[in-house]
Amino acid sequence: MTATPKDENKLIAERRRKLEELRAEGFAFPNDYRRSALTGQLQDIYADYSNETLEEKDIVVEVAGRLMTKRVMGKVSFVTIQDRSGRLQLFVQRDALTDGHYKAFKRWDLGDIIWATGRMFRTKTGELSVRADDIQLLTKSLRPLPEKYHGLSDQESRYRRRYVDLIVNEDSRQVFLTRSSIIQFLRSYLDTMDFLEVETPMMQPIPGGAVARPFVTRHNALDRQLYLRIAPELYLKRLVVGGFERVYEINRSFRNEGLSTQHNPEFTMLELYMAYADQNTLIDLLENLLRSVTETIHGSGVIVYQGKEYDLSGSCERLTVEESVARFNPDLDIARLRDLEYLREACARMDIPVSDNSGSGKLLIEIFEKTVEDKLDQPTFITAYPAEVSPLARRNSEDPWLTDRFEFFVAGREIANGFAELNDPEDQSERFKTQAERKTSGDEEAMFYDADYIAALEYGMPPTAGLGVGIDRLVMLLTDAPSIRDVLLFPQLRDQQEQ
Repeated sequence: MTATPKDENKLIAERRRKLEELRAEGFAFPNDYRRSALTGQLQDIYADYSNETLEEKDIVVEVAGRLMTKRVMGKVSFVTIQDRSGRLQLFVQRDALTDGHYKAFKRWDLGDIIWATGRMFRTKTGELSVRADDIQLLTKSLRPLPEKYHGLSDQESRYRRRYVDLIVNEDSRQVFLTRSSIIQFLRSYLDTMDFLEVETPMMQPIPGGAVARPFVTRHNALDRQLYLRIAPELYLKRLVVGGFERVYEINRSFRNEGLSTQHNPEFTMLELYMAYADQNTLIDLLENLLRSVTETIHGSGVIVYQGKEYDLSGSCERLTVEESVARFNPDLDIARLRDLEYLREACARMDIPVSDNSGSGKLLIEIFEKTVEDKLDQPTFITAYPAEVSPLARRNSEDPWLTDRFEFFVAGREIANGFAELNDPEDQSERFKTQAERKTSGDEEAMFYDADYIAALEYGMPPTAGLGVGIDRLVMLLTDAPSIRDVLLFPQLRDQQEQ
């Protein structure tokens, strides 16, 4: 039976009373106990030691962690503690402790943080344990942990009280350990390719690098409006102009958009820029990177995500935007996918809203997003995006209506976006002007005109290609997480009264 709020309040009141007794005795929250080893280290080091070997070696350790289980059987007790590395059993005997200390120990609660010292041994059932010679309460837990067999069953509670989720949910802890391993791998991979990790401003006078609605803030001392960055792109490319020919940033970006299983207003991206490269260079780089990180995390380039198998070990299918729209919309004529009136009629049939200033490139992408994206299940590169929706990408030399841009999709969602960068300052200036006109017409996601970035390009940027990878979505894929909230320690949530 799950504890009611009334029952929980009684338990909290009882724990507070115990804490007051500790305060009165001068034993509350001590900070003079240290540990000599982690529980996981001990489990690894002594995994093959028999009880006879452990007793012969007389191994004394000091351990500390959260009290997770407790079995009191008269004069002896078995408890389990948990630290960042794992769990370990303690064997506590009344006769091994000082007078009255065992009686005090029996009143400790699950969730309390404790310290113990003693000798390693194995129980009759073979479990590695510490026979405690001394044991101390370090931190009194005032709130009870969720019941063992119920846990934090409400998903919303897991997100709101992540600290409790991490205490009681091993699967949740493993997700975030894996997330850290993925990010460490990405850094190591790029470092070996002579990329330089840098940091760029999170508060920017002009938001740029993506088509998105920004968050707005104000700097009081400067008396000016600033924006939380929607992408680090324009600053990273300034660094390429400055001579840092290979740069990357694992960055926190912010977009003032809705919440979903794939979207959080605050998210993590990897962005990298590589001089003397094109989009094909980055497609090859991304395939190698994905294969390598998948093999590192899973031991194979093949993974299972939400019950389906995905192969990231080799080359992925490549389709142009127009080819993909034609494949999943056989009623559409691929030869007319740049015809504005034809696309307007198609959008009307599909109930896709169309603004007066949308060109054929914009409408083509609207159709792509509604009818194609979620069908791109197996790993696929979509290439040749219209210039109208790619204001920072280089036009294709043979077909200026298109850009040298790609996006990578798997499991029906975009994971990465890359392109050959536009390094022609005059072309970039004209595209910024077009974006500014869209913004004036009411498009809140359109870009601003960034005069300083144009000035940087006028000094000359070498031919460059750039890549952005959604870290959160990549972690979702590699940890079999159905929602982005499962891979964010503290996701944005609605106010509880709005639920």
